[in-house]
Amino acid sequence: MQPFVEEVFSMSLTVLQEAKPPFVPEGAHAMTIVIEYPPGDSGTPPHRHPGPAFGYVLEGEMVFELEGEPPRVVRAGEAFWEPGGDVIHYQDGNNRDDVPVRFTVTMLCEPGKPMVDLVDEEELRAKGWSKK
Repeated sequence: MQPFVEEVFSMSLTVLQEAKPPFVPEGAHAMTIVIEYPPGDSGTPPHRHPGPAFGYVLEGEMVFELEGEPPRVVRAGEAFWEPGGDVIHYQDGNNRDDVPVRFTVTMLCEPGKPMVDLVDEEELRAKGWSKK
């Protein structure tokens, strides 16, 4: 892999994460958003994104759970990503009940599709998922 910045620049660069998404939707456009949940908020209900999403927690702690992975806590200063497509994003709520969580996400969105597609209860039951 080629270095991102040549040594002639006097800057500091820290790689937070590297990921190879399984696909990028044809004609995709990028959207960067900032999301904030108040203390104790459970976040967006289980959903999918049409393309990959890359995020960074700015403040607080987020509970992050993707289909096929155990829930984990992502803290301020840490990055996360999800592949999008058919993968269900089960949780993204605030892990704390005393401070808000604020994070930024850059999504590669497929034209004509919503950036968030909520998963219905029937599919959640069929997959055996329940809010822990």
